[in-house]
Amino acid sequence: MTSLAERIRGIVVPGSGSPSRSWPGSRISSPESPIPNPEARDLSPLGGEWRDGCFVVDRFWESSVSHGRDQVGHLADRIHNAAEEAPFFTGGRPARPPFVFLDLETTGLSGGAGTHAFLVGCGWFDEGRFVTRQFVMARFSDERPMLETIARECARAGALVSFNGKSFDAPLLETRYLFHRLAWFGVQLPHLDVLHPARQFWRRDDCSLLALERHLVGHRRVGDVPGIDIPGRYFQFVRTGDARPLRAVLEHNRLDLLSLAALTARLLDLAQRGAGAARDAREALALGRLFARAGLDARSREAYSHSIAMSHAPKGAFDGVKVEGLRALALAWRQARGFEEAARCWRELLEIRGCPAHIAAEAAEALAIHQEHRVRDLVMARSYAVLNLERAELGARAGGKDQNAWTQAVRHRLDRIDRKLAAPTAPPPSLALPLLPFSAAPTSGPRTSW
Repeated sequence: MTSLAERIRGIVVPGSGSPSRSWPGSRISSPESPIPNPEARDLSPLGGEWRDGCFVVDRFWESSVSHGRDQVGHLADRIHNAAEEAPFFTGGRPARPPFVFLDLETTGLSGGAGTHAFLVGCGWFDEGRFVTRQFVMARFSDERPMLETIARECARAGALVSFNGKSFDAPLLETRYLFHRLAWFGVQLPHLDVLHPARQFWRRDDCSLLALERHLVGHRRVGDVPGIDIPGRYFQFVRTGDARPLRAVLEHNRLDLLSLAALTARLLDLAQRGAGAARDAREALALGRLFARAGLDARSREAYSHSIAMSHAPKGAFDGVKVEGLRALALAWRQARGFEEAARCWRELLEIRGCPAHIAAEAAEALAIHQEHRVRDLVMARSYAVLNLERAELGARAGGKDQNAWTQAVRHRLDRIDRKLAAPTAPPPSLALPLLPFSAAPTSGPRTSW
């Protein structure tokens, strides 16, 4: 019986044993010829050059070239003019140009210590042009000089910009730098991960970079290599030394960088121009939340109001974005002590047919408090409390300790209002009754604390 070492040697050493005809997971079959000498690999099909022990490929787009709906020069201008808005997306960390856009192509999609970044793409704007510099790991022994070269190149960066880079790209690179006992440069730079604001501003069923590129940037790729095929193409190159399958991988990476720059330009431009630049209600709502996190209360209320106004739903009809905007605006006005403005938002929420039960209950509770303690209209306060009790009892029948506690709290408020109404000094009742049209409201859903 052959030893384990002999069996491994038969797999990885040319001419020893029976080498596999195709790499697992690859869609590209390897040729029958033996693996060539790694030192003799011809990378000329990629159109780059060797620098400091690393193979580098440089390309650029002129400012007049269009990418989707915009010219490259326009993207450069937006990022330059709105660069000061970057801290909105970097957790408050100050950022300055140049912004270096980062994207990796790796030997696997799951990460981990055994995953390598065989292609590291960097991009930046230079006098209106978009420049890309790609670092290719031609041999596994080239990884350390490649990482050292990348660190020198990124030393001038004022911020890193990526797509899902905080969860994948940056941790993977940091692992490789630590493996070679090199300092990870990314820890010193603010990091703008476009994926996270993209989910807020452009929430879609598919929030991938390619989907956003099609729907927001307006660019459709032709003949692009699928991401799932990229590791297999690299392993094909490792086995055969034929670099031609990597040309499509480098083009895929370059387009990722340019589309990432286009999305970044849109985000920064929105943050600078405010709610008036929003294309739809979702963008305005996300912008309001962005300003609220930054403590810009007046700008956040303006954005929420803009989001509500941009809703195309008829009055009283359900629109999820409008419901979110009204609730956010009500809470923002309450925080600013604009109680009448908040009450108007809560009442409008109750007029929406099919308003989620937990939001309707929150609105009824807020209005009961407003009518009891500020307007001092106990009859109206009682009407809203009864309405809230109906929602609470429906939730309690669905089961759960929280719903029962909610019901008890509402009953306590209703009992207190009844005692006040029975007192000799009770104020005269109001003739107005609240509009309570949510018999069609759902009876389940998460309870929002108020």
